[in-house]
Amino acid sequence: MNQELLELYTDYLISSFSYTTATGLSNMLEGAISHDKITRFLSSEQYGSKEFWHLVKPTVRKIESPDAVLIIDDSIEEKPYTDENEIVCWHYDHCKSRSIKGINFMTALYRSKEVSIPVAFQLITKTDYVVDSKTGKQSRKSSKTKNEYYREILKVCKQNNISFRYVLNDVWFSSAENMNFVKIDIGRYFIMPLKSNRKVALTLADKKQGKYQVISTIDIEPNTVREIYLEGVEFPLLLAKQVFTNADGSSGILYLVTNDKSLDYTFITTIYKKRWKVEEYHESLKQNASLEKSPTKTVVTQSNHFFLSLSAFVKLEMLKSASCLNHYALKTKLYVCALNQAFKELQNLKILYQNSLLCVR
Repeated sequence: MNQELLELYTDYLISSFSYTTATGLSNMLEGAISHDKITRFLSSEQYGSKEFWHLVKPTVRKIESPDAVLIIDDSIEEKPYTDENEIVCWHYDHCKSRSIKGINFMTALYRSKEVSIPVAFQLITKTDYVVDSKTGKQSRKSSKTKNEYYREILKVCKQNNISFRYVLNDVWFSSAENMNFVKIDIGRYFIMPLKSNRKVALTLADKKQGKYQVISTIDIEPNTVREIYLEGVEFPLLLAKQVFTNADGSSGILYLVTNDKSLDYTFITTIYKKRWKVEEYHESLKQNASLEKSPTKTVVTQSNHFFLSLSAFVKLEMLKSASCLNHYALKTKLYVCALNQAFKELQNLKILYQNSLLCVR
């Protein structure tokens, strides 16, 4: 990838407060680089997770720690008005409980020393077609499940020798197969939430006899842990029951399990709180790194814009560390500077207008 254009384009994504286009970048540079050159840059070779790792590897090596966490989650960049293709299509959003049109992506976010860096990603590509037997309607389908991508991403992170201690994710990736993979294939610890209907055995003997019970029926005091055996998982786990109060005053229960038996309740819940960093990453990527502000039309340009938005996020994260300002404060600072410059330019234009009136008189 052309490093000069990569630097310019990612700076443009951070500086922009509206749609980001090749023409917009060219205009900002006062024509120093033509919009055709920028378009060719976006539509040439398609860049993926492997190329992104080479880009962020030096940064990761500076901040990595053996006690770091790797957070895996997915999100959807909504693109309701863009023509459908293999990456811009319909995906079910669990938060909104409905399907929305856009780009569904998975990220491995590395959290170490108060810095969050994406180290691997996967765009969910739906190249297969299925027909609904009831409605007869045709829809797109991915050749792999998200849980398969989850394990592929973890495998890549291990191959890249990224140092981390825990894998964190939400309940949608808390399958027995994923737990076995993290411990056996990756050799790491995990902390994962469980749905209240998952089945567990309270002793090894119960497990061997197939005596499982629904997790919500277990008599476990809040804010405590106990050893359990989860159905489909061969090794013992620690179960923590966290009771919390929602914003509306209602109470909720979060069940967390880990294969690190050295942890107590406080450590389990404290470490799992770091998972929220991936939600902050999703929001900042979309709002501050201009992920949702590109009118790109093809799979290649859409994929490369995503790649460059990730790169812009990394820049913002490092600027945050250097300036002690969060991403939103940095964007506000840029916005105020832009307003100041626009105000000064307006005053100059007013002077020109007043001078022109004097000349007419």
